[in-house]
Amino acid sequence: MSTHARRERLLLADLLETYGPEAPTLCEGWRTRELAAHVVVRERRADAAGGILVKALQPRLERVQQEFAAKPYEELIQLLRTGPPRMSPFSLKQVDEAANTVEFFVHGEDVRRARPDWTPREIDPVLADALWRRLETTARAYGRRCPVGLVLRRPNGQVAVARKGAPVVTVTGEPGELLLFVSGRQDSARVELEGDEKSVARVREAKLGL
Repeated sequence: MSTHARRERLLLADLLETYGPEAPTLCEGWRTRELAAHVVVRERRADAAGGILVKALQPRLERVQQEFAAKPYEELIQLLRTGPPRMSPFSLKQVDEAANTVEFFVHGEDVRRARPDWTPREIDPVLADALWRRLETTARAYGRRCPVGLVLRRPNGQVAVARKGAPVVTVTGEPGELLLFVSGRQDSARVELEGDEKSVARVREAKLGL
């Protein structure tokens, strides 16, 4: 049975293939070639991927990503499509689903929304609920650097607290839009913010994300 992560993987691969290696993305300093190298290294090179979270390991990660970015673009797309090697933790369905559904969804939007003529993607309710569940469990990690209290709210009224504190800014939107917002893509997320003017401005400028 196909999983959310598997479908998002293939959608991301299709987008990267369609727009080619030199298209812009929402990731500062990365075109589609660098983004493709990032997602492939993340699940295929555990010896380097630690640099995503550990600052001291970032130089190695950058070197390995540059090596992968130098590969033929078609090879990178194929590596993404086929998924991680059997010995990788990401090859386990449960790990893939937990770690990659949001990763591939967000990076797909990084590619889609970097174009001036982009149009919103239709998200089915099952995926929306899966994204919300993931957001509920990680909201505080995403909001830890927010300078004010931050509450995330779905249109149906469900809420997740990303950061306790006062004053409070409430961000309302569909789960996918909220994930883009709290992952540092505030300018590209279709959400509504409620709070005093100064606090809202601070949240829009904050370095949110894991």
